[in-house]
Amino acid sequence: MATVLIVDDSPTETHVLKSILEKNGLTALTAENGEAGVETAKAEMPDLILMDVVMPGLNGFQATRKLSKDAQTAQIPVILVTTKDQETDRMWGLRQGAKEYVTKPVEAADLMAKIRGLLPA
Repeated sequence: MATVLIVDDSPTETHVLKSILEKNGLTALTAENGEAGVETAKAEMPDLILMDVVMPGLNGFQATRKLSKDAQTAQIPVILVTTKDQETDRMWGLRQGAKEYVTKPVEAADLMAKIRGLLPA
């Protein structure tokens, strides 16, 4: 069973994402901000990370860049899950190392299709 790390400062969003993952047979870990997300990713080595962008301290773009530049975590795919729906945000997020970009509110089927496309078979 694959493990997905959810990095989001909103308890409501975290709960929604966790429910989607668990209904689809995935294990969910959570972190409430970018710094905790980077630490948890290094400690737990999840199969995939769902990263919010707008968070206090280390934002999702910065945390994604940190993870993608670190040899230990560079192979973990990151999906940015955010309210920022501008094309410039999407392009910037992908340039930071994210593999996919999903806007909130999240469509469960769309999110799971993207997750399945990135998880090893």
